[in-house]
Amino acid sequence: MQTRLPVELLSTEQGREANTILRRCVHCGFCNATCPTYQLQNDELDGPRGRIYLIKQLLEGSADGDVAREHLDRCLTCRNCETTCPSGVEYNRLLDIGREHVENLVRRPLSERLLRWLLLQLVPFPKRFAVGARMARSVRGLLPKVLRKAIPPRAVAVEQWPAVRHARRVLLLDGCVQSVAAPEINLATARVLDRLGISAIQIPDGGCCGALNQHLSSAESAAAFMRRNIDAWWPYLDGYSQNRVEAIVSTASACGLQVKDYAHYLRFDKDYAEKAVKISGLVKDVSELLVAEPVASVISVAGSQARIAFHAPCTLQHGQRLSGVVESILSRCEFELVAVKDSHLCCGAAGTYSIFQPVLAGQLQSNKLAALQAGSPAVIASANIGCLLHLQQDADVPVKHWIELLADCLVPQ
Repeated sequence: MQTRLPVELLSTEQGREANTILRRCVHCGFCNATCPTYQLQNDELDGPRGRIYLIKQLLEGSADGDVAREHLDRCLTCRNCETTCPSGVEYNRLLDIGREHVENLVRRPLSERLLRWLLLQLVPFPKRFAVGARMARSVRGLLPKVLRKAIPPRAVAVEQWPAVRHARRVLLLDGCVQSVAAPEINLATARVLDRLGISAIQIPDGGCCGALNQHLSSAESAAAFMRRNIDAWWPYLDGYSQNRVEAIVSTASACGLQVKDYAHYLRFDKDYAEKAVKISGLVKDVSELLVAEPVASVISVAGSQARIAFHAPCTLQHGQRLSGVVESILSRCEFELVAVKDSHLCCGAAGTYSIFQPVLAGQLQSNKLAALQAGSPAVIASANIGCLLHLQQDADVPVKHWIELLADCLVPQ
């Protein structure tokens, strides 16, 4: 793709990165064939190729800011297009640049600015989020439908965390939403890891991974979360510490993907760039850790005889490129996996997407649930808290994190 970015923009790191990505695009349109919003809207501007043109025009100074913002907002950031693209276009990086640019160019309506501000002040902070969720549940009937559906259910009581007793240790990310809405997921993970001779350590000083802020074009506050986390995790990476860990493990694929990108986001931070590279190299989705472990040896075959429909989150299959890893673990443990049509398509959760784009998110949710439930599964399993909560709203069967299925089937000691 030919570009004519202004000289002053090309003098910046961001401008040069955008120019490189834009020039890699060859207009083939393969990306549109797998884009969920293009399939729903049948509009070139609601597909990756059209959005790339919009971003190009934005950076060249010739785009209508309101039109560009509308269509960039409709993007799920599912990265399906990156999986499909034969030219290796880093669409996600370009989208970050385009969204930041349009935020500086066009002022949003007051109602949108207030809602975005509220989410940024509430969701990334577990204590605040817990209070907000309790208050929202108490006045659920008075809230707009889009907000009612977004309220997480009351968390269930959790058992005692397994004692740290093994030589092999990992840090387990709590997350912000998951730690409030579904703390049982990390407990299940700790129990499974404990049976495999790995102790999971919780990090009391850790916080939100920064994904919400990054996707809402609040790059500075996102970077602040990243630095805070690196400071909290760093003592556990000391080779001479008795608490040294072998990996940083995430049970939410969106959070894991964000932490894997710390090296990119902090690459120009002289105090954190090197540390971020080390952090990004150590973070693993829990499936990456368990795929190399003898998981089936601690699972009761009699307990695992259930039909499972697995929903592979976009952040797992397109972001982290871990397609088939969870399925292989479940198959080894003799769960019966039902076929799921169009498993590459997004469920519509996409962080705050279901709040800001409820119509499109609802259509994608309906399509995904129809595909997941077509094989009459006993349970739907996922690997990301956002997808899990989104699907849970209207599913006819229970929706759980896949690690909970393993924990429920552990061989009694």
